[in-house]
Amino acid sequence: MSRGTTAIAPKPISIGRVLRHPAATAESLESIALLIGAATFVVGMGVAWFVFLGQDLPIAGPGSLGEFVAVGSAAATLIAFLLGRLVLRTRSAAGFADAAVPGLDAPGARIHWFDLTAIALAHAAIALLGWIGLADLLEQSFQGAVVFTIPGAVLAGVGMAVTTYAVFLSSAHLTPMLLSFVLALFLVVGALASMLSASDPLWWQENLSALGMTNDVSSLAFNMTLIIAGVIVTTIARYATAAVPATTHVEVRGRTIVRVGMILIGIFLACVGIFPVDQFFVVHNTVATGMAVAYAVLVIGLRWFIPSMPKVFILLGYVYVGVIVMLAVFFATGYYNLTAVELVAAVLIFSWIIVFLRNTGASHGPSTDATAPPL
Repeated sequence: MSRGTTAIAPKPISIGRVLRHPAATAESLESIALLIGAATFVVGMGVAWFVFLGQDLPIAGPGSLGEFVAVGSAAATLIAFLLGRLVLRTRSAAGFADAAVPGLDAPGARIHWFDLTAIALAHAAIALLGWIGLADLLEQSFQGAVVFTIPGAVLAGVGMAVTTYAVFLSSAHLTPMLLSFVLALFLVVGALASMLSASDPLWWQENLSALGMTNDVSSLAFNMTLIIAGVIVTTIARYATAAVPATTHVEVRGRTIVRVGMILIGIFLACVGIFPVDQFFVVHNTVATGMAVAYAVLVIGLRWFIPSMPKVFILLGYVYVGVIVMLAVFFATGYYNLTAVELVAAVLIFSWIIVFLRNTGASHGPSTDATAPPL
């Protein structure tokens, strides 16, 4: 810039333009997220004030501020997620294909309605269980404290507004890598919720599937977590393999084998939740074993299925399988119980899937096989 000239600052985008083209730029997308959060704050605070009127609210528990925020945030999450996806449709319709919103568009992979349903439910479950957990923690920190009507209404509105703001941006910016983070967070909060709400405190003496055998909320949380997570895994499987270059018939076949294997892991995981072990013993154990077998086949054969995968990642997979085999030996000899083996194996399998997604570069690197049909 020459001396004597001044830079002209860009004009801020008007609210009218933001509403007309909410996904034209990153700035407009952020602005629409703030507007949605503000609207949620007003509506949530109004409803909370009407519900809380004349009451002194406990922080956690039935009829508490935490329960209201959790349920309200879960409902608002579904709406915010839907709005986030609709905004992306307006971006495409308006011709803003080059906007700074990478999304889930990738050659060889396509998002389906059941994928979006599972992802939306995962966001709602994270909001619900997250706020309940935070309220329980605050209840322990402020024992005996109550919340008055007006402060409670304001806090409820703020909590719901923050949630919808974050969920809207997550939906609008949803990429395979972000999706993997949602999966990991959803599995953690879902498993912890089912463990903490289990009617039998000694459930861990049997196996992890014991969480899904009862008729209480613990069983529902556990089984629904597995079903929704299974659908998300199948989604990740398609995006994780879409970026793998495949130009020859052998490469295409190897990539297809990996994709099908990962989809099978997701299907088997969902079936573990669909068929509780106390009602479908044979089917439950069959699909659980099938998930482990599919994972082992993928890890062992990955160097032949996708020769371009980094050697370090292939070695990591061998280490993971070796650890699982060692844990199985510990269980067979009575050193470990089955719950410990299942927990560690689940962590290893899902972390491997997430790292596989990162190594294939599914977030940024498009596949070189543009003609491959989407699954």
